[in-house]
Amino acid sequence: MTMVRDLRNRCPWDRAQTRETLRPYLIEEVLELDHALSEGQPGEIRGEVSDLLLHLAFQLVIAEELCQFSSDDVAGDLESKMRRRHPHLFDLGDAEPWEHIKRRERRGHVLGGLIPTLPPLLMAHRLQERAASVGFDWSDVEGPLDKIREELSEVEDELRSARSAGNRPRDTDPNAPGQAPSEELVNEIGDLLFAVVNLARKAGVQPGPALDRANRKFRHRFEEIERLAVERGIDVSSAGLEVLDGLWGEVKSVNGQQ
Repeated sequence: MTMVRDLRNRCPWDRAQTRETLRPYLIEEVLELDHALSEGQPGEIRGEVSDLLLHLAFQLVIAEELCQFSSDDVAGDLESKMRRRHPHLFDLGDAEPWEHIKRRERRGHVLGGLIPTLPPLLMAHRLQERAASVGFDWSDVEGPLDKIREELSEVEDELRSARSAGNRPRDTDPNAPGQAPSEELVNEIGDLLFAVVNLARKAGVQPGPALDRANRKFRHRFEEIERLAVERGIDVSSAGLEVLDGLWGEVKSVNGQQ
């Protein structure tokens, strides 16, 4: 914080920064740290943690300048919160589930405090988690599995309805947008995704990192397909599904579960 105070005094750019102007950089730094954590490289993690700390220091110094709160205030708030949420460790009561404690802090509002800008996958997980904390939940994974089957059947029904309604003539322009999906289909696919998140939650799997792992696996395998295609003189844009699927099978057999 001493460094940031000095920068605010002597550097025109740093002095001009406000909470609003720093928001895009803060979001970028959080995403870069998240990426470094997923890569598991200590040097990269160290660097990104340092960058994030700089932004937190900026926020604290700006608050000091505005006479709103200090770093000691923030540290005190954090310490008090952790004591409330670990009562059994500080002779404040018996151990309780965190969601019960946090619901008291929210004055009983089960879904209170969930900001609307949460990424949709995380929002679905948090909504389900909150609802489950008051007993609105299945007893085991069979519940969400059945729900996925139900939602998938409804998606299939909507797809059949769209096909039977007939398609418009194919546009000869390759850049023309495809036919927009119906609102019903969008809703049903949303319900299906929500049910899959619920299954992940009941299975103890964080859906975001699980999807990130699947994305990485797909990207690695497809890049291997492109490498093989170059070696064999295959144009991936015109090779067709059968050829590409054959390359995919080769990559899977070599790389296994990577």
